[in-house]
Amino acid sequence: MQSRRIFIGKVASGLAGAIAAPNVLAASDRIRLGIVGAGDRGTQIMREALACPNTEFAGVADIYTKRLEDARAIAPDAKTYLDYRHLLDDKSIDAVLIATPQHLHCEHFVAALDAGKHVYQEKTMAFSVEHARHMRAAFERAGRRTVQIGHQGCSSGQVRDAVNFLKTGNVGKITAIHAHMYRNTPHGKPQWARPVFPDMTPENIVWKAFLGEAPARDFDANRYINWRFFWDYSGGNVYENMCHQLAFWYKVMGLKIPAAANMTGGVYLWKDGRQVPDTMNVTLEHSEEILFSWDSGFGNNQLGTTEDVLGTDGTISKSQQIRYLPQKVNRPDGAEMLGSTRTAPNAHMQNFLDAIRSGQEPNCPFELGFRVSMACRMAVESYRQQRPVRWDAAKEEIV
Repeated sequence: MQSRRIFIGKVASGLAGAIAAPNVLAASDRIRLGIVGAGDRGTQIMREALACPNTEFAGVADIYTKRLEDARAIAPDAKTYLDYRHLLDDKSIDAVLIATPQHLHCEHFVAALDAGKHVYQEKTMAFSVEHARHMRAAFERAGRRTVQIGHQGCSSGQVRDAVNFLKTGNVGKITAIHAHMYRNTPHGKPQWARPVFPDMTPENIVWKAFLGEAPARDFDANRYINWRFFWDYSGGNVYENMCHQLAFWYKVMGLKIPAAANMTGGVYLWKDGRQVPDTMNVTLEHSEEILFSWDSGFGNNQLGTTEDVLGTDGTISKSQQIRYLPQKVNRPDGAEMLGSTRTAPNAHMQNFLDAIRSGQEPNCPFELGFRVSMACRMAVESYRQQRPVRWDAAKEEIV
């Protein structure tokens, strides 16, 4: 592992040099992977990738020295880097997983594609409209490189079940989708809160690299480890969980970026310095004449995580299972149907690797990630500006 002193002393060599062509892989070829961001989520997807046949990790990049040490327990032979650009310089690496804080997604995504890598980008894909545009330009430059966005539900067997329910015509005219996402934690244990450890110091964390384009601040270990609390780096639970619920139905139903969005709520429970709300309600108006509503909170888990697609002739109800329920007023003889398609635990990662080998589109392609990102950004802008916002499709702007 490179020491922080060596890292600081090196002269930056640019974003991985000249644009390289992606490696062509046969179905049986071993895929060499790198990862940027080896925190909790990063190490989880490392394990998912290694559970897939014919994979290995050649490089791990993170700005916190302890995370590089921890990653070695998962991939002992991988090289480790404090500067992700050195990882991208390794031409033997075929694909890069990116699991960094949301405000850094654009930087790492663009650099990885420009270095000739296939990319698995954790959600939410883009932090802002401007970032989404830059990422799209990089994706278009990249030609045939595979990009998978980390909305795992898009590789769930429930996608096939939902599509099959809709194909029957037994749902009727859909006018609304109502979604919940509720959690609870014991008293004194705030949702998302992570402890600040003694080794989280400027000597062990490359603070400037963490800040990226965010406003300059003196080193703050709490901001580093609890970045989800702060608007500079996070879109809150909209970017953490609403995005997944949106992505599933955007994929199944092909919904466009919302025409309008409104979000209300606040920090009603956890008064621990967080800026993002712990209780919230979002409404998204779609040009398809469908209203997507989502409410979420961190103080009660009774409602859990569910989505109900409401049609004149039936309901598709999704939680741990997915089922069709007839509306007896219009389908008096209709029968309930239960989804049955199974999903492997690492299905989304396997789909990414399969898409690299086959050249086929992955289950959550760039364009789907773009639409979901813009819907999420609209919600956050509405909350922060305390007013409804609209999407100008011609200018691709939130107004």
